[in-house]
Amino acid sequence: MAATPYSFTGAALASVGKPGDVDTVARNPLGMRVQGFDALGNSGEYIYLAGVASTIIGSVVTYDEAGATLLLAANAVGPIAVALGLTVASTFGWYAIAGTFPTDVVANCADNAKLGRETTDGKVGDGFASGDAITGAVSRAATTAAAVVNCQFLYPSVNDSSA
Repeated sequence: MAATPYSFTGAALASVGKPGDVDTVARNPLGMRVQGFDALGNSGEYIYLAGVASTIIGSVVTYDEAGATLLLAANAVGPIAVALGLTVASTFGWYAIAGTFPTDVVANCADNAKLGRETTDGKVGDGFASGDAITGAVSRAATTAAAVVNCQFLYPSVNDSSA
């Protein structure tokens, strides 16, 4: 697997690891946020969270104040993040919350489309059901097949209300 292009920036950071790392023990406080660069080399922001089963790079999750994650599910409520590593159950890692990042998208998603949970937990697309829209998330590439493509996020969240 090729090295990820992400990196952290700013004043002396007290964080451990880098985006894409998967830890078997928490090496940072859960919920810790750091600034860095996204997949396009622009400014991005990351949060350190606990993993959940069936997570792949690009999985979309909700997370709580304790740093626990769940794959984005129908009618979910809460803040959203994108997995940057295979942070499965009993592991920890950095998740994206602001910037442009590879994201698990279902087939037939348009470029520049509003995103929401579609068909399968942890996946997003532009054909989401009412109540599953994500505020602060836009696709940045069209796809005709399920794929991991760049999507842009700005502190995304879901609230189980109509779009």
